Amino acid sequence: MVNIDDFVKRLEIILDYYGLNASAFADRIGVQRSSMSHLLSGRNKPSLDFVMKILEVFPDVDLYWILNGKGSFPKNDDEEFVPQNVKPYPAPSNVNYGTGDLFSPIEYKEEEKTEIKISSEIKSSNFTSEENEIEKIVFFYKNGTFKVYNP
Repeated sequence: MVNIDDFVKRLEIILDYYGLNASAFADRIGVQRSSMSHLLSGRNKPSLDFVMKILEVFPDVDLYWILNGKGSFPKNDDEEFVPQNVKPYPAPSNVNYGTGDLFSPIEYKEEEKTEIKISSEIKSSNFTSEENEIEKIVFFYKNGTFKVYNP
């Protein structure tokens, strides 16, 4: 969660660093001056669009620094902020991403399919009582079709 008071302090540091007043800063990043005024007074919270415009126009501003004070300003390219307690999402084991570009097709490995074995020891009493009478059987196929059997 972004602390609005701390965000405003960091925004003021940026203004001082570049020698800009609030109006000139608003003009540079392409937002209304009133939006900048409301933000600096604490009336409004910064939008994602506002933050992205700052990063676009002022490349020395680090995303994590402006949002939560971690990192440095001006941005030091040698340091890379790595969020703590973030575990990478494991990739599925049956997908081969290869070394192609983003638009290359993904190849899927065929997974072993388990056979369903029907035991001859199934008690027929489970299927013959009137309360457990089968109304219909539906088979769903991979191509999206299905068949309904009424015994």
